[in-house]
Amino acid sequence: MSTTTTTAHDTATAITSLLRDHGQSDYIGERISQLAHSLQCAHLASTHTSDPDTILAGLLHDIGQFLPEAQVQQLAGEVQHLRSSDNETGSVGRVGHEDIGALYLNSLGFSAKVCALVAAHVPAKRYLCAVEPAYHDTLSEASKTSLRLQGGPMSEAEVKQWKSGQWSEEMCRLRKWDDEAKVVDLKVPGVEAYDGLIEEHLEAVGKGQR
Repeated sequence: MSTTTTTAHDTATAITSLLRDHGQSDYIGERISQLAHSLQCAHLASTHTSDPDTILAGLLHDIGQFLPEAQVQQLAGEVQHLRSSDNETGSVGRVGHEDIGALYLNSLGFSAKVCALVAAHVPAKRYLCAVEPAYHDTLSEASKTSLRLQGGPMSEAEVKQWKSGQWSEEMCRLRKWDDEAKVVDLKVPGVEAYDGLIEEHLEAVGKGQR
C-alpha cells in the first residue's frame, strides 16, 4: 500500500500557486491587488533584513484574506471572531484573517516566528497607533476604517503586554512595511522568486533548525 508524503517542495509549490491563483483580487480598499501588495511587502522586508522568517512573513501576512472558503471553514472553529465585516465604505475583508493565516501556515510547518509575525500584523497597527500619535496619519483610509473595527489603538495595559512579547520590534517593522506596500504599478520580484526560500525554510523547520 503506497502512501503520499507532502514534501517541502510540494508545500512551497502549493503556496506560490495559491498566491498566484487567488491573490489577483483587489486589496481591500486599495488600488492594487492582494498579490501585488504581498510581493511589495516581501520586497521591502528583503531590502531591510536578511532574516528569512521576516521576509516570508511579509510575503504571507495576508494569506488569510484570500484562502479559499473551504480552507477557511476548516480553521474557523479555532478563530471564534471569524466573520466578514462591511460598513458604508465597503468590505474591509475577513476580520480575523491574521489568525486564520497564522493557523494555516502553522499547519503547513512554518516556523513559530513566521506564524507569530503574521498573527501580529493587525495588533501591531493598534500598538503603533497607541505609542506613535503621528503613525495614524500615515495610514490609508481603508486601513483607518479597519482599525476602528479591529478595536482602535491599544489600551495602556495592552501596550505593556505587547512590549513584553517576543519579536515585538520585528512585528512593528513588518507592520510599517505592510503600510508602505501599496504602490500602484511598482515593479518587484514575482512570487516565483520566493519558491526556494519557502522550501529551504520548511526543510529547516522540519529538521529542527528553526
